[in-house]
Amino acid sequence: MTDQLEVFIEAAKRRGEPLDHVLLAGPPGLGKTSLAHIIAAELGVPLVGTAGPALERKADIASFLTTLEPGTVFFIDEIHRLNRAIEETLYPAMEDRKLPVVLGQGAGARTVTLDLPTFTLVGATTRAGLLTTPLRDRFGVSHRLEHYEPAELALIVERSARILGVEIEPSGTAAIASRSRGTPRVANRLLKRVRDFAEVRGEGVVTADIAASALAMLEVDEAGLDRHDRAILDAIASKFSGGPVGLSTLAAAVDEEQDTIEDVYEPYLLQQGLLKRTPRGRVITERGYAHMGVPIPENFASLF
Repeated sequence: MTDQLEVFIEAAKRRGEPLDHVLLAGPPGLGKTSLAHIIAAELGVPLVGTAGPALERKADIASFLTTLEPGTVFFIDEIHRLNRAIEETLYPAMEDRKLPVVLGQGAGARTVTLDLPTFTLVGATTRAGLLTTPLRDRFGVSHRLEHYEPAELALIVERSARILGVEIEPSGTAAIASRSRGTPRVANRLLKRVRDFAEVRGEGVVTADIAASALAMLEVDEAGLDRHDRAILDAIASKFSGGPVGLSTLAAAVDEEQDTIEDVYEPYLLQQGLLKRTPRGRVITERGYAHMGVPIPENFASLF
């Protein structure tokens, strides 16, 4: 993905044109906002940012668009949460750099079209499926960010440690990276908490032992699962005999909101092959039983 963006940005700079509008999709914490800032920096233009829920009226989006400097990167986070009126205002702005404004009311109302400066819209979303087709099709560049490999996260942890002034050994870096759920935001959060542990319980240096002790205190296991993840797996295994169990029932059993389970915890459990969705509900997989250290039930095959 970065190679593609590098080519697109360089081509736009050589032609002296704005970069095509960019859509960045993917789970939270993977760096969509950071990537928008990088795009603006590479283009050498300012970045103006806002979020979908903050744009409630047409006047809100108009105030942003009419004050942009030429070439600006206009970043909208959570773009899937734009209301329909705002979205329809964006269509001519994205395609023709035009902003239709209605003056007056009733029979005397008239539409005035304002010319907009050139700009690149960068939209970020965690729910690409909620974007309407007309909006999605107006993005010339569309990328989906995937979870990072441990080696990539190790580089991020090393860089963050330098910025924070934390002395960290390669083994400590690897320990944090391997439990960060493939997410830079989680890696940076764990690094800060491990740093606290190293300063209070150690000598300020993050070693493999210090990292392991700190992560154990945080209840983050070797697979990156925290207490809430394990509570979900344990509830299905112990209270519902491995499943299947419906989402609403599971949410009540672990005292958590359905949306939180579905959007925050479940994606990682599914990705790791610890949980499976079936037409009848959620079921723990064989790998899930192994991770929890629970014997596989005799009727395991019939659960699927």
